[in-house]
Amino acid sequence: MSQKPIVSVAAKSLSGKSAKPSFKSLFLKSVAIILLALSLAGKATAEVTPLALKGADKSDILRVQKYLNGLVTLKSRFLQASSTGNFAEGTFYLSRPGKMRIEYDPPVQFLIVADGTWLIYHDKELDQITHLPLGMTPADILVQDNLSLLSGELIVTKIERGPGIIGITLVRKDDDGGQITLIFSDKPLQLKKWIVVDPQGIKTSVSLLSTQRDISFDPKIFNVKLKSGTWTPGDK
Repeated sequence: MSQKPIVSVAAKSLSGKSAKPSFKSLFLKSVAIILLALSLAGKATAEVTPLALKGADKSDILRVQKYLNGLVTLKSRFLQASSTGNFAEGTFYLSRPGKMRIEYDPPVQFLIVADGTWLIYHDKELDQITHLPLGMTPADILVQDNLSLLSGELIVTKIERGPGIIGITLVRKDDDGGQITLIFSDKPLQLKKWIVVDPQGIKTSVSLLSTQRDISFDPKIFNVKLKSGTWTPGDK
């Protein structure tokens, strides 16, 4: 799996070092980017067939929409797994609208932050920043204000139900073949997992564990600290 199209076409990166990253660093970096930013390198859009919504489908979509719009803050441990065989753990922070932090446990040396405008990837080993417009990534679905799942910008392609479980698969209308599936426990409705599939078919899942809602965060956790100081949008 190569992360070159994502970095060179879809994002800009900053680095004060010329050292080459290790294979492990490149591999884990590509998994992290896939998690929250489907490849934007392709110009052609795929044909997407919207799900023919029945009454129960629309009702569940609106319940999920209301739940997501009702989230203010959330903190959770997570387990990330990729179809390439990679696993990682860490802590997930959400502060709506706009803010998110995915902090991986050691020995993984990277951090993902949404600051309201950018989705920022920090390679701590290289002290390097890569960033993408937040609105062009699946992360935007979790952090945007007044989310609408029936607006036409997002297309529902599948709804799955199991005992106490609801899963909704979404694509953007101008997407190039990737998708995100949000999985919720039911009664009460609670986000439990998301699965991102990139245009090459690589699947990355994130399972949330021990979730806490409506807690206070230090706003500084949504800043990115470089060895040279705090990264700001002006550094782009």
